[in-house]
Amino acid sequence: MKLVVVGDSLLDVDVLGSAERLCPDAPAPVLDVAEERVRPGGAGLAAALAVADGVDVTLVSAVADDEDGQRLRDELAHVPCVLGPSPVPTSVKTRLRCGAQSIARLDRGGGSGAPRATDDMLDAVLEADYVLVSDYGRGLTRDERLRGVLARRPVVWDPHPRGPEPVPGARLVTPNAAEARALSGCGDPMDALGVLRERWRARAVVVTLGAGGALLHGGGVPVAVPAPSVPVVDPCGAGDRFAVTVAVRLMRGAAMDDAVADAVTSAAEFLRCGGASGFRHVDPVSTVDSVRARGGVVVATGGCFDLLHAGHVRTLRAARALGDCLVVCLNSDSSVRRLKGPERPVTGQQDRIEVLRALGCVDDVVVFEDDTPERVLADLRPDVWVKGGDYSVESLPEADLVAGWGGRTVVVPYHRGRSTTDMLSRRG
Repeated sequence: MKLVVVGDSLLDVDVLGSAERLCPDAPAPVLDVAEERVRPGGAGLAAALAVADGVDVTLVSAVADDEDGQRLRDELAHVPCVLGPSPVPTSVKTRLRCGAQSIARLDRGGGSGAPRATDDMLDAVLEADYVLVSDYGRGLTRDERLRGVLARRPVVWDPHPRGPEPVPGARLVTPNAAEARALSGCGDPMDALGVLRERWRARAVVVTLGAGGALLHGGGVPVAVPAPSVPVVDPCGAGDRFAVTVAVRLMRGAAMDDAVADAVTSAAEFLRCGGASGFRHVDPVSTVDSVRARGGVVVATGGCFDLLHAGHVRTLRAARALGDCLVVCLNSDSSVRRLKGPERPVTGQQDRIEVLRALGCVDDVVVFEDDTPERVLADLRPDVWVKGGDYSVESLPEADLVAGWGGRTVVVPYHRGRSTTDMLSRRG
């Protein structure tokens, strides 16, 4: 399924260093710069997060033809994009950071002109199964032709106080508490829910509350969704992480309250890992290339990995022992449904990705939509392809493909009595 992220893309710059002394002519800290990191912000960050999750996503945005715009394009090189022109300089947010703490932010760029949607941008939106509007108040979402197209698609709208109202009929609108107060005039986010839902004619509104979780109103009694307790120094990017997760969950058929609960957890985990400043897109091919560059052996394995159990872990450890990195080719939710039936997967794709990446024996995860892994294998070209011992090499159609570039297929021991299907049948 295709997610399209529409909105304003920014360039975020972190200037990292230490501050151990004051300026001699003013009571201001001196930042001794050690490193500068550049990343996409705004809608660009949302799309990059979706790519890192293995989502089929396209970014629709406007980027100026200037030096900062070129830097932004470079940072979006791994993201499928349809980029129109912008009449104003690229918006750049530069954070001066000491350790994990921002001590100042410098903003430049932007202006009063608003970009216009091109025909290619509109076509990309029309091809979407779901749309996430990531509005940062730079004007793209005011374009009337674009709004007309958005009104015809299922939309999650992440609003901005300087932006326009969401198109009527949005599936979900996701203001944070400060935005909800500013947009509704209500001091209490609970009161703002009903006011905003009625004004925007949205199917549902969720107000994110940071450490307080979220409040969801989709008709009837509002639902309070608690957040896991995590230490937070810099909340930058949490709203984008929340919006991407909830949009993808809804696109894949999750109930609204389940999608919001998953998004709250995802945002908390994102902050626990450092937020936007800690986010790095990891391209599995780049991981493979770096291993090959030093003469290492690339190992890949694949499967659904639904309800991860000891048999899975043993197989993954055995696979990792055969080389210098292990890439897991993971069946998408839709692929699992086709293979296993409408009740599967029990565990959604994003959760399966998160659990697999948390294992020390797994170096990366790449999601594929097909029923079989031939296409993703052709992209990765591993030196070793590993399957559990409930298969034989002769029964695997991908074995000949792997042999075609000089790779080999290996079967590792099968651990009887440990399978997701058996576990579910015993539960029933």
